[in-house]
Amino acid sequence: MSFKDKILNNQSPWGTPPGGDGGRGPSNNGSGTRQDPPSLDDLIKNFQKTINKFSGGRSGGSRPIFIGLIIIALLYVASGLYRVLPDEQGVVLRFGKYVNTTQPGLHYHFPTPFERVLTPKVTKVNRVDVGFRPASDTGRSSGVGNVPEESLMLTGDENIVDINYSVFWVIKDAQKFLFNIQSPVETVKAASETAMREVIAKNKIQNILTEGRSKIEVEVQEIAQLILDEYGSGIQLTQVQTQQADPPEQVIDAFRDVQAARADRERSKNEAEAYANDVIPRARGEAEQVLQQAEAYKKEVVAKAEGEASRFLAIYNEYKNAKQVTQERMYLETMEKVLADIDKVIIDKESGSGVVPYLPLPELKKGSNN
Repeated sequence: MSFKDKILNNQSPWGTPPGGDGGRGPSNNGSGTRQDPPSLDDLIKNFQKTINKFSGGRSGGSRPIFIGLIIIALLYVASGLYRVLPDEQGVVLRFGKYVNTTQPGLHYHFPTPFERVLTPKVTKVNRVDVGFRPASDTGRSSGVGNVPEESLMLTGDENIVDINYSVFWVIKDAQKFLFNIQSPVETVKAASETAMREVIAKNKIQNILTEGRSKIEVEVQEIAQLILDEYGSGIQLTQVQTQQADPPEQVIDAFRDVQAARADRERSKNEAEAYANDVIPRARGEAEQVLQQAEAYKKEVVAKAEGEASRFLAIYNEYKNAKQVTQERMYLETMEKVLADIDKVIIDKESGSGVVPYLPLPELKKGSNN
């Protein structure tokens, strides 16, 4: 018989137990007597008897109450389980007193009212605006609201600057943050405003409005962090960001005129320096060229004079040794220079034939060239 047929015939699919009645007769308990298997009702009755035994044999109407109390007790004990998210820290309080700090994960504490847990967000970046309020805070649809009592500050050169800035911070110690300060936002605002006024009072307005902003932001963050650490606030400043730095609204037009005049002055100064840088090197080059030419002329004249003097001395020495020969040589060299470029006719007066000999030297020279 198959497994399905045994089920349909109300027989045990695992075979007939000892006794041969297909599992429907009394079973053998090992002592020779047979006993029916307990039904579901019997199991429920046995469980109720066990509950009654623990409850002191109370009447049936009190049983559900006792079971309910047990369930409530279990739920109360289980209420001590709590979970700390990755961006949180758990601060456990026992009767309102700090006990310990737990890190992200699943933890347990004594249920209320013995202990409770606070889980502030320690990675959330918070923002505090000083000197202005965004449109969302002022209830307007656009723009920002200026707060002069926070934004107007005195500079080191006795000017007034209207400066707006934002401070960004996170919680670095949840215990100190919860118990050492009452109003974190106001504390951060007061510390940063104090630091900003100190730094502004040491700088000139021109430096504040132009290239000195980044340095001022770093100094303000350092000073404000020292103040918060002295308070034991458990707050870490991450950034101080300047939103706007201008003169007061009443004098901003005049200040812009002054800035434009300063810009014109700087432009004219730069143009003059560029012209000077162009003209002066060129003039120096020309002067150096004239000096070099004069030096070359000087050397040429001196060398020529020295050569003429040396030549004269050489001729003079030869003249002293042989005066007649030297005179004739000097005469011939001089005549050669004088007569070199003129037409010449030679007549020999000592000719004895009575005919004056004529020698046309220029014509002879032309004939030889042809």
